[in-house]
Amino acid sequence: MRTPSVSLLLLTPLLLLIGMAGHAAAQMADQGDYPDRRVLPLTAPYQQPITALDARTVKAPSVFQVEAPKGAPHVVVILIDDLGFGGTSTFGGVIPTPTFDRLAKNGLRYNQFHSTALCSPTRASLLTGRNHHSCNMSSITEIATSFPGATGMIPHDCAMLPETLRLNGYSTAHFGKDHLTATWETSPSGPLARWPTMRGFDKFYGFLGGETNQWSPSIFDGVTPVDDPTKGDPNYHFMNDMTTKSIEWIRTQQSLTPDKPFFVYFAPGATHAPHHVPQSYIDKYHGKFDDGWDVIRQRIFENQKKLGVIPPNTKLANKPTDIRDWAALSADEKKLFARQAEVFAAYVDMADAEIGRLIDAIDELGELDNTLIFYIAGDNGTSAEGGMNGLYNEMTYFNGVEEKVADMLKHLDEWGGPSTYPHMAAGWAVCFDSPFMWTKQVASNYGGTRQGMVTHWPSRIKAKGEIRSQWHHVNDIVPTVLEAAGLPQPRVVNGVSQRPIEGVSMVYSWDEPKAADRHLVQYFEILGNRGVYYDGWFAGTVHVYPWANPRNTLQNDDWELYYVRNDFSMSENLAAKNPDKLKELQSLFLAEAEKYKVLPIDDRRLERFNAELVGRPDLMAGRKSLTVYEGLGFLMENDFINTKNTSFEIIAEVETKGADTNGVILSQAGRFGGWSLYVKEGKPKYMYNFLGLELFSVTSDTPLPAGKSTIKLDFAYDGQPKLGGGGTATLLLDGKQVGSGRIERTQFAAWSADETANVGVDRETPVSPDYTEETSRFTGKIGKVTITLK
Repeated sequence: MRTPSVSLLLLTPLLLLIGMAGHAAAQMADQGDYPDRRVLPLTAPYQQPITALDARTVKAPSVFQVEAPKGAPHVVVILIDDLGFGGTSTFGGVIPTPTFDRLAKNGLRYNQFHSTALCSPTRASLLTGRNHHSCNMSSITEIATSFPGATGMIPHDCAMLPETLRLNGYSTAHFGKDHLTATWETSPSGPLARWPTMRGFDKFYGFLGGETNQWSPSIFDGVTPVDDPTKGDPNYHFMNDMTTKSIEWIRTQQSLTPDKPFFVYFAPGATHAPHHVPQSYIDKYHGKFDDGWDVIRQRIFENQKKLGVIPPNTKLANKPTDIRDWAALSADEKKLFARQAEVFAAYVDMADAEIGRLIDAIDELGELDNTLIFYIAGDNGTSAEGGMNGLYNEMTYFNGVEEKVADMLKHLDEWGGPSTYPHMAAGWAVCFDSPFMWTKQVASNYGGTRQGMVTHWPSRIKAKGEIRSQWHHVNDIVPTVLEAAGLPQPRVVNGVSQRPIEGVSMVYSWDEPKAADRHLVQYFEILGNRGVYYDGWFAGTVHVYPWANPRNTLQNDDWELYYVRNDFSMSENLAAKNPDKLKELQSLFLAEAEKYKVLPIDDRRLERFNAELVGRPDLMAGRKSLTVYEGLGFLMENDFINTKNTSFEIIAEVETKGADTNGVILSQAGRFGGWSLYVKEGKPKYMYNFLGLELFSVTSDTPLPAGKSTIKLDFAYDGQPKLGGGGTATLLLDGKQVGSGRIERTQFAAWSADETANVGVDRETPVSPDYTEETSRFTGKIGKVTITLK
């Protein structure tokens, strides 16, 4: 090993100041004949020209190949979705998570590990080692804006961990949820530059958006959509499928390249809504939550003290005033809410069991001891987006439709199954975030940001079953992995100079349980909820509840102050007692906010779904007409023309055999909200499915003639200026009216998080009960279909 270059030695102190791991920064950038690993990709060293004429007279040089540093471990990052600090048995919860427990007993539990409080921002920070606004991911991709820090487009100067590892000799794979691809870049026409396989993953098998139907998912293998992944299997579940694909990939990688380390990012949809889980898991929890969220929250709190994952002097924080006492609920409410928790617990159980399959597979290969595993229980606190009563169909939340307890009780026995798309009441989110007060979205409270996390690497981490209480954040994972692998943090990746990594390596804490914290400052901000941690202090403001509109203007927010070094649960607000410290931290927040592109703060919610209003690029911007052809499909909502809150017409040119014709001409979304223009027994039909709650349809009184014909659907919207109004749907066949009917109400904001628009078939779940996905394929020929907004 050669002596480090002068430039690297001069750079080292600066790198340490910006949070780079001391070991990795001081380590040799060169290994053997390798060029500088800080500049990626690595290039072959220069070779003198060969002057010999005959190849038989010359020894052939070895071919340059990039190899990982000797002893670099395999790395597996497991990220559960929407699960709070008190949601697992490993951190005192009432839901058994034996895989998590197993890794904790042979590894380290971190009880002061933090997320950003929301899906996309946490994932961007986790995979880049930067703050989420540095990655342009202020919120979820669906509500990106044109402001710096909020565009939803991860910049090339924030290279992701898989790209750094791949360019250093690792095999890399991602299974499960992405939610980091800009919504206007998800169509088949691209660009694909920010899809997972273009960001450093050799393999991607999962879904691009924030959630998917676990029974009928919309998923991709690389950049190719998977047509009907269920293949008609009535027992199919995506969580099981993605685990199987993960195991197959690891086995293949180890069979073919056993000397090459692998990196696996395993990010299931669990436990994000919809809470979809097999009945066999649900049955295990029958009656387990009848005591209600107040009693169970207290039980979790006591368990946490016994386990030592919270200090013995911790107080259980108050719950939000909007969350009613369980004792004050009606019998019907208790019955419904208990069932919701049973299904959620079953989902946590299933996720942990499937992760167990993955861990067992690595163990069977003899590679578990040499695999650095991070098991992170949640990308934010448990979700309260189910509102006060929970939801039979989560998409009602995004369309401003209130679901009644009496209506949801009708679906009690099917809750969690394929005929539901459910979420649970917010009281359970507070319960599973014990001992904290708040939930997902609330970045100004540890209930939204504190995650249970276990690190497991037996061949390196000698401590077993211990707790580490150093303060850390998801942006610390990247520098930790790089230091563990013996890699420097890259200065240039693919020709782009890199923004310095903003996280801090956690390696120092592995051997020193009492080591002083190194992550001393961290801001938080999501939708106006904001705060800052500074060396044992936390100041923040709860600007908006997950189930309500903002309470104040940003200028008039009430700030709270906590000395979290002694107040683990944030139970004693010191703002009135220590106004000077509060002002100091408020000033610090503003300084950090300016530094990391947090400003301006944007607390708009529904408005941000409107691309034109917030300046976000839109694939359909300005389009009043769209013509599509047979074979086009898998178009997510942002890839397709928006027919909501307006009059429109659909004209389809088809060729059929007349009365024997069946199948879909054009459809969008599915069982839990969508529409379909199709033919049944030769007669054109239009069906509007309102959130899975009501079906409106118009059927032609005349069958199709054999040969070519033109089908027209005209929708006259009468809701303006009201959003979500009704209208009249009229069917015409070759210019003649053949049917008409009322559609009493429409979805004004969103169809679905993941279901797609398709020509000639209805994929994922069917809009209409008249067909299944398998029987929905159009039996005639489709020339073209034109949708025109009026």
